[in-house]
Amino acid sequence: MTRIAPAARRASLVQAALRVIARDGVAAATTRRIVAEAGMPLASFHYVFASRDELMAELVNTVVAGEQTDLEPALDPATAPLELRAAIRSGLQHYLDGVRADPDREKAMFELTHWALREPGFEPLARRQYDRYYELAERAARDAAALTGSAWSLPVADVARLLVTLTDGLTIAWLVTRDDAAAERSLDFAADALATLARIPVSTAPVPSAPDPNAGAR
Repeated sequence: MTRIAPAARRASLVQAALRVIARDGVAAATTRRIVAEAGMPLASFHYVFASRDELMAELVNTVVAGEQTDLEPALDPATAPLELRAAIRSGLQHYLDGVRADPDREKAMFELTHWALREPGFEPLARRQYDRYYELAERAARDAAALTGSAWSLPVADVARLLVTLTDGLTIAWLVTRDDAAAERSLDFAADALATLARIPVSTAPVPSAPDPNAGAR
């Protein structure tokens, strides 16, 4: 029998859990159902995860890491747009492309959020999920401003929360309708709205001209 490295086994179980949750919901994602989806014996689960709760936390980390990978090309200093609105629009496009490429990933995360909010004692999992989203959005907002020589007129944490709110709406609407044209229009709106929150840094703002001492003598 081929030996599977623990990291590869964890990754396979996480991907299996994502598929089960997207298809059947979190309540159906028992350890037995997950290992069956992964084509592994039950002992494989307990070899790499202490509990189902640990798997769910790893699932959140994996999805956020995947979304970060989706955004990386838009924030590459070698290719990123030099104007903030364009940089925001590019980042949102890469995000949407990731949603289109793996819709089950996003379906599973919405399922996980709703389940955690309903189940007593699991609210911290939903908070952890959104804390990770906010961290990723804040990093993206900082990088976009730095790459374009811009600054935010609001605390970057507030910008990050607005960005997550916009992408949540975009994602659920696309998952329901699969309307690419409407999603593209939503991206334009989001980029326009977020760009209005930028200001010119003091160091690059135009310097007012000194008054002409002879102006009154003319």
